[in-house]
Amino acid sequence: MTKAEFSSEVAEKTGLTKKDAVIAVDAVLEVIGDVLARGEKLTFVGFGSFEVRERAAREGRNPRDPEKTFQIPARKAPVFKAGAYLKAKVDK
Repeated sequence: MTKAEFSSEVAEKTGLTKKDAVIAVDAVLEVIGDVLARGEKLTFVGFGSFEVRERAAREGRNPRDPEKTFQIPARKAPVFKAGAYLKAKVDK
């Protein structure tokens, strides 16, 4: 499903116009990004939570020449953990 298709479904379920639904979806995604950029955790009870985790620096290998190694730097990565409601909905 694309963002446009998602926005259309939001418009149908909420009664918003497609244009307003696109604006709402864009705003939600922007807020999620802003919260994660600040290093905060965002939780929707039952649905799931978004958070940022630190990935440690590690050594990588070139698959074409396994003897050559290189350093992969530490970084921050966004993570989503599904909640009970979402897990039950998907499992049906």
